[in-house]
Amino acid sequence: MTKSFRIGLIGDYNTEVKAHLAIPRAVALASQTKGYDVEMFWLPTPLLESNAEEDLSLYDAFWCVPGSPYASMNGALNAIRFAREHKYPYLGTCAGFQHAIIEYARNVLGLTEADHTESNPTAAIPIISPLACSLVEAQGSVLLLPNSRIAAIYGSSETVERYFCSYGFNSTFKSLLEQSEMHITGVDSDGAARVIELAHHPFFIGTLFQPELSAFTDVTHPIIIAFLQAVAEISPRDALVRSE
Repeated sequence: MTKSFRIGLIGDYNTEVKAHLAIPRAVALASQTKGYDVEMFWLPTPLLESNAEEDLSLYDAFWCVPGSPYASMNGALNAIRFAREHKYPYLGTCAGFQHAIIEYARNVLGLTEADHTESNPTAAIPIISPLACSLVEAQGSVLLLPNSRIAAIYGSSETVERYFCSYGFNSTFKSLLEQSEMHITGVDSDGAARVIELAHHPFFIGTLFQPELSAFTDVTHPIIIAFLQAVAEISPRDALVRSE
């Protein structure tokens, strides 16, 4: 029997953002590989500012997409928090990586002023800040931590990935994550964070790189396959079970 599920895409759709065109293609490639029937729904961030949990529970998983600054950061953070707390599979790429860290810093680590300097240049706690070197249209190696989920997904300790970003995790705050359940499991050659994972969660991964861009060359990316597999293993829209 074909497994069917619904994925909510957290972000403000824009045809000028390459990732927004790539993601439906990337999910289609991966779902065809696995024989899944996947529906995708764009969730504009302003509509997520006051969305009740019963509205978000209509979906089986969430992908927080590139394209910041979002129309509503609070809306994006609300949806990320829902996925984290209720254990819905979550994938965040580029801005989705950045905002997963902000959400965790604010709501778990208690750093309520943690912010993104793209939208708030004078942030008291600039946990997401400009990269030392822009990664717009760049490609680079990512070293994967042994025994991490991301290393298991690749079956390797290193990968080469494509980027389109100018902001990343501020390494000044690295010690805060080292003492938490949000782990940095992928780094560049200088040790800068490129992948984060959340412990004790069915699937919660953020990548600063954009695996969806592989769809433009009709390549099925292992992270996207792993994401869909995680969704398929969880009872659709069963928020009660997920939150236990």
